Amino acid sequence: MAADSEPESEVFEITDFTTASEWERFISKIEEVLNDWKLIGNSLGKPLEKGIFTSGTWEEKSDEISFADFKFSITHHYLVQEFPDKEGKDEVLEDVIPQSMQDLLCMNNDFPPRAHCLVRWYGLREFVVIAPAANNDAVLSESKCNLLLSSVSVALGNTGCQVPLFVQIHQKWRRTYVGECQGPGVRTDFEMVHLRKVPNQYTHLSGLLDIFKSKIGCTLTPLPPVSIAIRFTYVLQDWQQYFWPQQPPDIDALVGGEVGGLEFGKLPFGACEDPISELHLATTWPHLTEGIIVDNDVYSDLDPIQAPHWSVRVRKADNPQCLLGDFVTEFFKICRRKESTDEILGRSTFEEEGREAADITHALSKLTEPAPVPIHKLSVSNMVHTAKKKIQKQRGVEESPLNNDVLNTILLFLFPDAASEKLLDGTSSTDNSNPPLESEEYNLYNQFKSAPSDSLTYKLALCLCMINFYHGGLKGVAHLWQEFVLEMRFRWENNFLIPGLASGPPDLRCCLLHQKLQMLNCCIERKKARDEGRKTSPSDNVTNTYSGDAGKSGDQLGPDNLKDMDKEKGEVGKSWDSWSDSEEEFFECLSDTEELKGNGQESGKKGGPKEMASLKPEGRLHQHGKLNLLHNGEPLYIPVTQEPAPMTEDLLEEQSEVLAKLGTSAEGAHLRARMQSACLLSDMESFKAANPGCFLEDFVRWYSPRDYIEEEVIDEKGNMVLKGELSARMKIPSNMWVEAWETAKPIPARRQRRLFDDTREAEKVLHYLAVQKPADLARHLLPCVIHAAVLKVKEEESLENISSVKKIIKQIISHSSKVLHFPNPEDKKLEEIIHQVTNVEAIIARARSLKAKFGTEKCEQEEEKEDLERFVSCLLEQPEVLVVGAGRGHAGRIIHKLFVNAQRLTESSDEAAAMAPPEEDLKRMVPPEEKRQNLAADFPPAAGRELILRTTVPRPAPYSRALPQRMYSVLTKEDFRLAGAFSSDTSFF
Repeated sequence: MAADSEPESEVFEITDFTTASEWERFISKIEEVLNDWKLIGNSLGKPLEKGIFTSGTWEEKSDEISFADFKFSITHHYLVQEFPDKEGKDEVLEDVIPQSMQDLLCMNNDFPPRAHCLVRWYGLREFVVIAPAANNDAVLSESKCNLLLSSVSVALGNTGCQVPLFVQIHQKWRRTYVGECQGPGVRTDFEMVHLRKVPNQYTHLSGLLDIFKSKIGCTLTPLPPVSIAIRFTYVLQDWQQYFWPQQPPDIDALVGGEVGGLEFGKLPFGACEDPISELHLATTWPHLTEGIIVDNDVYSDLDPIQAPHWSVRVRKADNPQCLLGDFVTEFFKICRRKESTDEILGRSTFEEEGREAADITHALSKLTEPAPVPIHKLSVSNMVHTAKKKIQKQRGVEESPLNNDVLNTILLFLFPDAASEKLLDGTSSTDNSNPPLESEEYNLYNQFKSAPSDSLTYKLALCLCMINFYHGGLKGVAHLWQEFVLEMRFRWENNFLIPGLASGPPDLRCCLLHQKLQMLNCCIERKKARDEGRKTSPSDNVTNTYSGDAGKSGDQLGPDNLKDMDKEKGEVGKSWDSWSDSEEEFFECLSDTEELKGNGQESGKKGGPKEMASLKPEGRLHQHGKLNLLHNGEPLYIPVTQEPAPMTEDLLEEQSEVLAKLGTSAEGAHLRARMQSACLLSDMESFKAANPGCFLEDFVRWYSPRDYIEEEVIDEKGNMVLKGELSARMKIPSNMWVEAWETAKPIPARRQRRLFDDTREAEKVLHYLAVQKPADLARHLLPCVIHAAVLKVKEEESLENISSVKKIIKQIISHSSKVLHFPNPEDKKLEEIIHQVTNVEAIIARARSLKAKFGTEKCEQEEEKEDLERFVSCLLEQPEVLVVGAGRGHAGRIIHKLFVNAQRLTESSDEAAAMAPPEEDLKRMVPPEEKRQNLAADFPPAAGRELILRTTVPRPAPYSRALPQRMYSVLTKEDFRLAGAFSSDTSFF
């Protein structure tokens, strides 16, 4: 009972005060970051050089810390610099103040044009900033600001870090910072005031000096002198008195060979608006002392003309409209369109033509009938306007995308031979000359995989760009392309070579469309040569029908070259360049049927060399000159052979896929070898026809000399003689060369099945061209357009000679070479290239704008002209340029005149004042005081007024250590800021 009557034992709640709070953990994280970055102790650097804040390299490193659940980012900003020797670094004196305090008094880098705001306000080379991690977060309450500042103070004291540490408070757009820097017995407090409106008493130097002196609270008498640096910035926005030299294009100027005031084949260039929007003039008084200058609410000695330092910078217009950039961009947009040519223009012109030719008799008669247009009446208008007439017929009264004048001008530019005598004679004006291998233009089209700048493909790309930009847009592009395809068919059917294409097989270094046009030209050449051979010599040996290969001409090549002939005739040469597996191929007989039948049957029955020796030789090109047949010693004749079939890169890829699908089996390998040996078999038949009674050894001696081995031996009589035999690979059983030789019949090249069916290949090319969508066409020609744009930029840059542009052009070429050299480049990478070209165009336009405004072309003295050109070049490349001679220099007088003219236009309200020449005011002889007032009125009110006040005074007591004090002030129309750095001696405080 006694136990029950006892009161219940009390339970005490135990609070563990050793547990770290959120505030303590936050301080610990700051200290940890400072230790990781090795910001402990005093790191003294070299004295700051003049302009190092702008020209030097700034780096930063960041980390993330949190206060409870509120995240902060901590960033270390520092100027990369060399430190003094290690010996000097180790000698740290007790009375040395931190490096940042010393930098407060440095005057070598006041008002840096491009630097962090804290660098501009306090002149620091190194500092740490703690700011809210999220952009929309802000520290607004006063208690939180004080808590953060106390955390910074504790962390600096615990770690011994002497780098200033700032905390960003209020909204981020206000750029308000408070911070602290600690050293041995010293401390600097960084404080800031930011107002929308400034009190009138603080708009001048006198009022700011009062604030500065009251803040430092120095009781010494007299006060130490205050060092002052002042900078006023004036903005020139009114450029109306200077017309922008780039005129907008005149779209109606197309007829007569011009589009937009430009000749065909030349791209437009320049900005449609002035790319320079403002000019900022900064007048600086870098070293003034209190009492020397007066600046109050009544009077000011701060005359911008008298300022010892002038510096200028220009503000560029945001994304100025540039002709070349828009030109290429609009063409690139076609690549993303999905419509076909038929959907754009309505029912296909080619489809309608196909219905007209549905009758097979009509189609066959069309192949054999003479040219539908008399040769003496050829012209562009009656040559290629079929598509236009049919489009107009389908649309009725509606006009086609391109009118006759525009279309005729473009087609005459593309096909100049249509109006020349050469086409009337049946010859071609094709330019067969390639650019020299060493030329830069050659390297460009080779790197970009475009086309030579004088080629038809290149001109077509520029014309399509022009049509897309100025006339008709996408419909105009589709219309011109249809006319172009009809012109290609006309030239094929009438044996007229295509101008602007180099002769020979397709150049695989060019774009696929250029290769297709070259292939069509090859077909026309073959067909034309065959038709001419039929007219001149229907039954004789026609040696000009198939031109012999240069590698087979023994008379033209020396013995050394003949030994290397197997490079073209051996296992990797001509015998592998072409193949044919189509049983539907046909050949066109160039002799009478009976002659072909008799010789062919006789050749088939007589297979041995002795029987073949009795045959009549045919298809000889010329005598070898050095070799004789082995069995009878008669001269060896080089035969007329068929040229290998030219191929474009898509056909080569298709051939490779076919050969790869045959597999690695014995049957597949044999079939692959037969397909690849079609050209070899043709050459063997031509050789047998030209050299009756020959052996395989004779053919090998001419075709592949390295496979016939000769060595000196001693015969029965003891004489040294040459004895030859086939190489080891020629003696392998089932050798393809031996099989082909046994199969080959003595048939001259003119009677053989054609290795290259020009009719079929031409129709394939024409069909390929006809089915191309505008998007496909733009993809094919975009490398040519970029190639042309780069050439245009290089041409314009050579007139201005801007070093920075040269570097950018090299980067564009390097980037484009990597992107365009491969098929199907990404749109994003193509957009980057076009954007780079547009940037270069804008830079050149800015240079021309500045040269026009500063009148570099009007300078009579060569030295002054060079100085102005150098000044303009620096304005483009540097953030701020010092004006030599300030307002009294040549550039300074021009800038002064620009402001004078702008002020006269702004202030003149009546017509008489507007008509008065502004230069006369500068030439009048007036008293100095009046002249100074007039000159001051020549400038608008300062857009920005910056002042830096410095001194060294003891704080907080007269017996304290003298430490640097600094206050920065900036006043603009909508902003007033005071940024002060006030140092105190904490040893006895």
